[in-house]
Amino acid sequence: MKLGVYTAILHDRSLREALETIASLGLEGAEINAGGFLPTPHLPVKELLSGEVSPQEYLKVFDETGVAIAGLNCNGNPLHADPEVGVEDAEDLRNAIRVAGLLGVDRVVTMSGLPAAHPGGQWPAWHVNTWDSGYLDSLDYQWDQVAVPFWKEIDALARENGVKVAIEMHPQNLVFNPPTLKRLVEKTGATNVGAEMDPSHLFWQGIDPVAAVDWLGDLVFHAAAKDTRINENCKIYGVLDDRFTRIPADQNPTGLGGKHVVNKWPEDSAWDFVAVGRGHDVDFWSRFLAALQKVDPDMAVNIEHEDVELGQLEGLQVAARTLKDAASAVASR
Repeated sequence: MKLGVYTAILHDRSLREALETIASLGLEGAEINAGGFLPTPHLPVKELLSGEVSPQEYLKVFDETGVAIAGLNCNGNPLHADPEVGVEDAEDLRNAIRVAGLLGVDRVVTMSGLPAAHPGGQWPAWHVNTWDSGYLDSLDYQWDQVAVPFWKEIDALARENGVKVAIEMHPQNLVFNPPTLKRLVEKTGATNVGAEMDPSHLFWQGIDPVAAVDWLGDLVFHAAAKDTRINENCKIYGVLDDRFTRIPADQNPTGLGGKHVVNKWPEDSAWDFVAVGRGHDVDFWSRFLAALQKVDPDMAVNIEHEDVELGQLEGLQVAARTLKDAASAVASR
């Protein structure tokens, strides 16, 4: 296993400072943002593509800090019907794959995207309980007319650049669980598209991440270390909790492209993202790492810190300690 950090939580620091922080945690990899929802302060995408910055120049700081690039991340919605979002996110993904090829990075993490419900629609539509035949009609459009052509293109581009694209199975996306991940691969005939195994979104759906790794097998290309805590309120609100509220514009909500922004999480939430170890113990994480190791002994597993109850470094320290203890448990078996 190669344990590291997705550096979005360290965007307030220079790349060198972020890598030094990762090294201080006893970790060896950095997953770098390459576009999509978030900016790219740690990766000069345009300059690398234009030749203004050479791969050797950019990679020098990784050599000097002893932390390797453990993938690029370009999470967004490349299938969004809003041209201010979908077109830009799709081009960001293409450029992330091209930059990965230039840098010799063989993994790019992203999301599958989510189209509108029908031709001419303006808003993404997520159909997850298709008891009405109309929902299946809509899914036929979303998959066959929008997603499949796009992902065939992306698979070919990835193959051309020696990259594998790892899709995070995320809500509000066509691919949100193991069966939909496999469906995308089968419908496109993809060779270079597979899964980024992030347990956090599987936990709240009631999916066992270890069983999911075993079921997907060699379609698992990459992994995130992010935990979820199911709260007492879940007994009432359930996992499909819709009590999100708008964040006032003067509080600068995080942008998602165009006019779209993140909403406020419910205060008495049904579930929360927490630092690794605060939702599931070392025993779970050791079983998770062991399952990944069976697929690929060199699998990159990168901490994604979104625990709002812990500070930036505190959350990374908790997660790193849990992961290293889990890795030690696997090694001692």
